[in-house]
Amino acid sequence: MAWREPLFLTNDDGIDAPGLHRLIQILHGRGHPIAVLAPAREQSATSMRLSLRTEMAFNDRNDLAETLGLDSEGPPVRIFSLDGSPCDCTIVAIDQGFESWAQMIRPQMCISGINFGPNISLDVIHSGTVSAARESGLYGLPAIALSLGTYLHEDFSVGTEAILNLIDRALLVANTEPSNLMRTRGSKHQPWGDPEMPMDERIREAFRSGDLILNLNTPHVWNGVVETVPLGARWYHGATKPTGNNDGFILGAASIEDEPLPKTDGSGLMAGNVVISPLATWPQTHPLNVPDSILHAALSEDEDGYPSWLC
Repeated sequence: MAWREPLFLTNDDGIDAPGLHRLIQILHGRGHPIAVLAPAREQSATSMRLSLRTEMAFNDRNDLAETLGLDSEGPPVRIFSLDGSPCDCTIVAIDQGFESWAQMIRPQMCISGINFGPNISLDVIHSGTVSAARESGLYGLPAIALSLGTYLHEDFSVGTEAILNLIDRALLVANTEPSNLMRTRGSKHQPWGDPEMPMDERIREAFRSGDLILNLNTPHVWNGVVETVPLGARWYHGATKPTGNNDGFILGAASIEDEPLPKTDGSGLMAGNVVISPLATWPQTHPLNVPDSILHAALSEDEDGYPSWLC
């Protein structure tokens, strides 16, 4: 079997998380060379935290190739853990150069996940899963974040067809060699910036450049529907409580409220849909932040519910 496009995988649940293992198995089984660098332990809700001026252990975990039953005659696979955050993993992976730790693998895209639990609405600010994908985009490598949008089970096979369809469509758009990896061409490289360019091509260029990333969540039970939607409004109430002896606090919402806003990620997920949301990589006033016109147009769906510009 001919090898397919090489991929970089990471997550925030850690190197031993079942969601990451599921992703490694299905993507390697489809012929993708895989380079994995994931946190040594769980790093959920760490957002874009960096372990500055801290020594982080880097360990070979290729023992997982045998544990996961990967075909030893299949495409190359390199699996490592880092004692750091999801963004630490992404930065080390790209900044060190894949050729230094994942020989024979030059990834065309980053896939972060599959996370245990939803990353919708304001979750995307706190999420280590989404932040690892965003960090990849900051470095110029196109990225997708994947999450199991429920805590009710750990069946990471839910929505596999939609996940693979999205990855395949995104790879048709991504360049074989990222055009501004490590941002060596600076902020002047804005291939999506020409207002005379067709809008779909502007969106594709934003994704290729890492300036636009994709965030996918699968529901508790999938009804077969996929939709591309904006973020909804989710609120966490009773987010803190004192410890038993009243000398500290525990953070964790007592209740979650999702506003019933139609055609958003929250409402779609509750309806049993797989939801896909395009997200801007850069802060609003940064020169590489894509304009609202591109972000809004990126919500356009094809007849199957996937972003229509992924073709």
